[in-house]
Amino acid sequence: MAVSTLTLLVLAGILPDFRLRSADGDSATDIAVTAAFGAGAFGLLSAVVWPLLVRLLLLVPALVLGLLVFFLNGALLLLALRLDPGERGTAAPETAVVVAAVMSAVASATGAALAVRDDDAYRRRLYRLSDRRRRSGPPSPASPGTVFLQLDGVGHDVLLDAVGQGLMPTVARWLDIGDGGRPTHRLTPWRTDWSSQTGASQLGILHGSNHDVPAFRWYEKDTREVVVCNRPTSAAELQRRAVGYAGHGGLLTVDGASRGNLFSGGAEQQALVLSIAARRRSRENRSRAGYFAYFSDPANAVRTALSFVAEVGREIGQSTRARLGKQRPRVSRGGLYPLVRAFATVVERDVVVAAVTGDMLAGRTAVYADLVAYDEVAHHSGPASRDARKVLERLDRSLALIENVAEHAPRPYRIVVLSDHGQSPGETFRSRYGLTLGDLVRAGCGLPVPRRAERTRSGTEARAAVRAALRIPVEESGERHRPTRRSEPIVLASGNLGLVSFPDVTHRMSKEEIDARHPALLPTLANHPGIGFLLVRSDEHGGVVLGAYGAEIPLADLDDNPGPLAAFGPGAADAVRRTHSFPHTADVMVNSFHDPADGEVLAFEEQIGSHGGLGGEQGKPFLLSPLGFSAPVDEGEELVGAEHVHRVLRRWMRESDGPQVPLESSEERAA
Repeated sequence: MAVSTLTLLVLAGILPDFRLRSADGDSATDIAVTAAFGAGAFGLLSAVVWPLLVRLLLLVPALVLGLLVFFLNGALLLLALRLDPGERGTAAPETAVVVAAVMSAVASATGAALAVRDDDAYRRRLYRLSDRRRRSGPPSPASPGTVFLQLDGVGHDVLLDAVGQGLMPTVARWLDIGDGGRPTHRLTPWRTDWSSQTGASQLGILHGSNHDVPAFRWYEKDTREVVVCNRPTSAAELQRRAVGYAGHGGLLTVDGASRGNLFSGGAEQQALVLSIAARRRSRENRSRAGYFAYFSDPANAVRTALSFVAEVGREIGQSTRARLGKQRPRVSRGGLYPLVRAFATVVERDVVVAAVTGDMLAGRTAVYADLVAYDEVAHHSGPASRDARKVLERLDRSLALIENVAEHAPRPYRIVVLSDHGQSPGETFRSRYGLTLGDLVRAGCGLPVPRRAERTRSGTEARAAVRAALRIPVEESGERHRPTRRSEPIVLASGNLGLVSFPDVTHRMSKEEIDARHPALLPTLANHPGIGFLLVRSDEHGGVVLGAYGAEIPLADLDDNPGPLAAFGPGAADAVRRTHSFPHTADVMVNSFHDPADGEVLAFEEQIGSHGGLGGEQGKPFLLSPLGFSAPVDEGEELVGAEHVHRVLRRWMRESDGPQVPLESSEERAA
């Protein structure tokens, strides 16, 4: 109260359109009383009226609501001044917006920190809200709940490096690295499928099946559509298929919450979930809990807005420094990217963390949340860049906040941290060779190639989350992928994995058919120095891997003779064979060159940190689990594939003795 009163007095002396005295003048005492009354009325209205306004505005997209915060806050201040019996206080509407924002920011700064991740006052507010819910609702179970936090794109070795450099003290304490205490968690690496990207990994983790997800985007001949994992309609369809294939609703079907994910996991409580963004607004996808818990305090929105602006400035400064320093490799970071980055590293983080803490304080059984900040920055700055390391520091503070909130939760919580994939560094295929994969395919088919290579559009989870938050019904245009003639190939990119499909042939073409139509295509691709290997169907062998110098290895012989797969490490053959079995695998699957010495790959998209195929750190994410859970795998065994991770998480939830998704098979019971 005293701070708010002083803030009003200072602003009244600075801003010409804001005053706290009548036109003929008042004494200092009258001005102070007016300021105190205005501050008190504003605080009371913020506490009473603001939550009601937020409830009415829950159907408004998240980013729009964030902007409305300033105008509604200003309106509350004008109302507070009009309630003054002396009618001394006045302000122009635009000035009221500024004054209200400054008051909220000053109150936040004096109350705690300027970031939601460190805001104890915000934590206490959530605790009071949840306490009221607990008193009015059924008691929470005594069995432990589980929080799964996905650090999108953080590889196992990247995490260890960050801990070793002191960037993630919370994780270091859990692992007892250099602390001298007792470890509370164990760190386990796991190996992704060939499609090392969020769509395949998270679908397998949450729903128990990522069958027939060959890449981030692919062409389906039966529907003549391009499926893109971060397109809302595609995500909804992929989730529907996974539910049917796995035979259950997902990891979170019993008292679960899904926050910031591509898929729901079967949860009833959802916020920023892409697979429901394709549907019109309804009671089931309002995401009420997350938005209300965060925006019910106007100071939170003001903090997020200030951090958003600061992050935009930080990105502009960092990209300018990289450009002036002629940093290599480098990709364009202009256009709307600074805003996308700020959304991923500030808005999405703050809303998701707020939703998770609200879920814990409400006593929910299982919560799964995806924090996409690192993945977005690493795509454009590089996985080991200074920019990306700073993001890891801030993510660690989010983990610390969630750990602290668990102390106030109505039931014990076990916190599991995991990643869906890593990222591999390297320049783009286009920057190294001056042409895109699409150009190379066209040349191999004898088709005209543009003189100037066009950039291959980069698709990331953050961009899709921005569209979902704005409720813009954006669908990646299928026409952009369609050739001018049906006999021309469709070439798609998923990180360093490329897919070539011939839309005029209704089945998956064989090597023999491709050679008969375009005899130069497969040799052109296989012998290019930027390409590691190809996968094609074979009439003679069922499937073959092709490499340089005429290498042609049947899939059945890869264990004895890995050929071009040798550079991609153990498990590559199994991953390729599994993808070969998918109904919608492309006519030609193209994996870029990989240098085992430095872990580099060549992205077919405009990314200097990429993932989506085989090669390097992208295929080695991590699983950080409490020691109270059984070991993910027996000693000497390896955790392979997102579906295997799903079975481990289900086993851990059974160990907590809470209500669980029904088991479907004896195989899963044994996992």
